[in-house]
Parts: sequence; structure tokens; C-alpha cells
Amino acid sequence: MSWRSRKILEKPDWSFNRSVFKTVGYSDNDLDRPIIGIANAWSDLVPGHENLRKVADFVRKGIYRAGGSVAEFGVIGACDGTAQGHAGMHFILPSRDLIANDVEVMVEAHRLDGIVLLGSCDKIVPGMLMAAARLSVPAIFLPGGPMLGGTEFDGRKSDLTTMSEGLGMLKSKRIDEPTYNRLEETCGPCSGSCAFYGTANTMCCLAEAMGMSLPGAALVPAVYAERFRLAEATGKAIVDLVVQSDFRQIITRQSLENAVRVLMATGGSTNAVLHLSAIAAEIGIDADAMMRIYARFSENTPQIAKVNPASKYDMEDFYLAGGIPRVMNEMRSLLNLDSLTVSGRTVAENLGPELGASPRGTEIISTIEKPFSKLKGLAILRGNLAPDTGVTKPAAIDPAMHVFTGTAKVFNSEEEAEKAILGGLIQEGDVVVIRYEGPKGGPGMREMYKAMKYLYGMGLAKKTALITDGRFSGTNNGCFVGHISPEAAEGGPIAVVEDGDKIVIDIPNNALRLCVDDAVLAERFKSWRKPEPKFTKGYLGLYSRLASSADKGAVMALK
Repeated sequence: MSWRSRKILEKPDWSFNRSVFKTVGYSDNDLDRPIIGIANAWSDLVPGHENLRKVADFVRKGIYRAGGSVAEFGVIGACDGTAQGHAGMHFILPSRDLIANDVEVMVEAHRLDGIVLLGSCDKIVPGMLMAAARLSVPAIFLPGGPMLGGTEFDGRKSDLTTMSEGLGMLKSKRIDEPTYNRLEETCGPCSGSCAFYGTANTMCCLAEAMGMSLPGAALVPAVYAERFRLAEATGKAIVDLVVQSDFRQIITRQSLENAVRVLMATGGSTNAVLHLSAIAAEIGIDADAMMRIYARFSENTPQIAKVNPASKYDMEDFYLAGGIPRVMNEMRSLLNLDSLTVSGRTVAENLGPELGASPRGTEIISTIEKPFSKLKGLAILRGNLAPDTGVTKPAAIDPAMHVFTGTAKVFNSEEEAEKAILGGLIQEGDVVVIRYEGPKGGPGMREMYKAMKYLYGMGLAKKTALITDGRFSGTNNGCFVGHISPEAAEGGPIAVVEDGDKIVIDIPNNALRLCVDDAVLAERFKSWRKPEPKFTKGYLGLYSRLASSADKGAVMALK
């Protein structure tokens, strides 16, 4: 059997390379096996990655039992939660490109035969999947699993975002300080990716949907022993893929379409639009093609799963209800069933016969015949305020607010808006406009997570709206539109919105309108000037120069 690492490990011409491996303990027997990398984003800083050392141990066991040798290396992974609401958030989205580049460099420089990708959180998952799409070697993604929910608060199990909602409640005197302080101890009871259906868990679910993880891998909680059995099975599966002589790329247009279907059917994070577009770009699918897929599928994919923030149920509940395998079984008529997966089988073969009744009933996962909603789980909006699209999430918006008309209150940064919200300056009927937070203008397209949570805590979530050229957390709810393109820093219409302008959000008609005459907008643009970049040095300086627009995935574009 021959695999690519053999070409740099054959005696006698490549004995130097063999000696390098032997300095760290590899034996001749080890070097006769395929060399399988483990890209591990473990750290003490990220709850979703804290358990990845132990997960990696079980992956190692599976690799070695299946006849491979292990080469583990570290990958950066920053925590969105810790970075929220301050300058650190500028670095979060740009870290995605670094992660993809790092994995590519390590796999190619060392001629690894296959790679297992260990990560669970927001930008780490898509960065790893971008690398997998870019590389021509077998790859499997394995998350560390979601954490369990916390103590009950405000009618549902709490989670880490409850702290931000609670702050708004505290400021508006809806709860007292001792109650707020108790939440700090009980809202996150263990490690794992956050307990809600935010970007982290959405991307783990979509990795499974596109066939890049073994069936069921997305939602087994981090503290369940099944997580470690899955890790060992993943180690075996990657060796099986490497020794196959007919390995084919798993990430294809068809598998990405399956991921988009599952995204729509489950009402996942709006950030997934950015990330799937970035992954698609790695295999040559352009932004316009992906936007057409999102728009088309949003019109004919019913929502059959409802999880926090769309309901009170968390990720453990979603897992116990059958998770992504059940969702895909329920919607099999909409999927590309012949797409190959990392199990070595097709989607149809993985799903097997149709399942019986859900073990948790239909309150979490319904059927395609009786969906929670026939409307789109995510929606792509266009209009004179978003000529190149904006993204919203009807699944997390009260149906009564799917059409919202309000008055603009304009802010040029996240911090300005948050200060105004907590200061009581936002009133019923306002549309909070936060601009200069896009990929270039931010830079890094920060999440307006806290602003939305503060509106919720102040009792304004169903009375106001928020639009931005930045992003939102997957756990946000209320009426919101993000990813507005072109962004303000590139001269998009959002740059010349003024306080008092009327704005219409019309989700049923996929529209976002600024009710200002074209002639008035043209006059405003005469006095508009492109802002100076906020960062001119370091990685953010580079990213702000090269970042593409949100509708193109906010990837670093070289041309």
C-alpha cells in the first residue's frame, strides 16, 4: 500500500526525514503506517475546547488500532464569548482564515496522509472546514460536543447568554443583584460548546449534514461517554479513508446544498451564511451562486426543528430528540442522498430506513408534513438599503414582527449603540442602525450580540429592530438584519442613513427598504467620505485591506 507520506520516508534517500521523526519517538513500525494528523484546538480559554485533550486521546486510540500513526499539533481557537463587546471581537472572524491557513500549512509541509480536525466553536469549525475543502487529503471533523444547560431562568434553562439578558433586566430593575449574581455560578454548569443553537453548534451540525463528521457526532454532549466512543470511531474512519485507493472529496456542491437545507430546516445561525460561502469559495463556487442557493432553499424548506433561541429547548434536548440524523431523515426528500460522507457511505446509506416516532415527541423535531413553519428558517433580504443582500433569521423573530416599520437611530459603532440602549435612549418603534462594523470597516465584522441581548433585557425585543453591516450571534432573537452589503466603509447605502429615516423590514417579501428618495440619498453621498482604516498594522491591518464583503463570505481576497 502506498500513500503520500511514503514518498518522504523511503530509505535511503529520505532517511534524513526518518531521523527527524525518530527524534520525537517514532519507530520504524510507526513510519511504515500512514501518518494521520490531529489538528487540535484545545485550550484552557475556550469552554467548547477544554475537553479536546481527552477527545484526542480516544482519536489516537482509534487511529493506532486501525493501523495508522498519529501526528498531533495545536491550532489557535479564540472564544467569541470572552471577546464579546470589546476590541477583541475584531479578531474573531479574521481568525477563521488563520486557522484554515495553519491547518493547510501543517498538512502540506509534513505530507500528512489524513487529518482529524478537533474544534467546536464559532470560527474554528468553519476555518477547519475551509482547510478540508482546500486540501486533497482525507479529513474528518470531530467536535467536542455541547455543554449542558444551566438552572432555570426566565422560563427556560439558562445558558451563558443569560448573563447579558440578565444585565438588561438588572438595569431596568426587573431582577435584583443577588439573582443576577447567582446566574454567574449556574448558567454554565460544565465545559462544552454553548448550550444554545448558536454559530458553534450550527456549524457542528452543518459539518455533519455535509458528511464531514460521522453520523450523530454534532450533538452528543461534551460530558457524555458516547463522545469518546465517537472519537475512537473517528480515528478508525480516517485511516479507512486514507487506505482507500478511490478517495473522493467529501465537500462538494451537493454536500453544501445538504448543509444549507439543514440550516434552513433547523433555523440555525445567520453566521452560517458567511461560513458556508467561505467553504464554497474553496471549491470554486462563487458568492452569487451560493446566494441563489440560500434564496431558493429558504423559500421551499420548511422549519422542522425548534431549539433555543427559537424555543426553550437546548442542545442536549435536541440530541435526545434524535439530532441531525432525525432531521435529515425527516427531510430526506429534499436532500442529495447520493452524496458521499466520511463514513465511506452515502447520505442515504447513513440514514438507513426511516425512523419511528421521536423519543422526545414532536416538540423539538417535527415532520416535513407538519412543520413548525412553512416559512424560511433564514432569509436573504435585498432592497435599496442592502443592494447586495442582508441576512435575517425568521425562526428567531416573532411572526408579528416579520414586517416592521420603524424610525432610524444611527450609531457608528457597537459601543455607541450599547451605551444608548442601556441609557434608555431607545424607544418602542426605533430601528437601531449600527454601521462601520462590516468586514473592512469593523474590521472583522463584530457581532452585535450584546446590543440585541440588552434590548431583550430592557423589554424592547418585540418593540424595536436592529440592522447592521456587522453580524449577530446565533443565540440572538428579536427583529434583526445583519450582513448588510455593501457595508458602510465601502460606501453602501447604510453609510448615509440618518436619524429619523423610516426603514421597512419585510421578511415575507425578502425586502429591506430605506424610505428616502434616491435624489436625497445621492445628495447625502456627495458629502460622504470613505473613513480611514481603524487598524493599519498587524493582522487586522492586513485583514481590513483584503477582506471581501459579507455576501462573499468575508474571506481574505487576494484579487
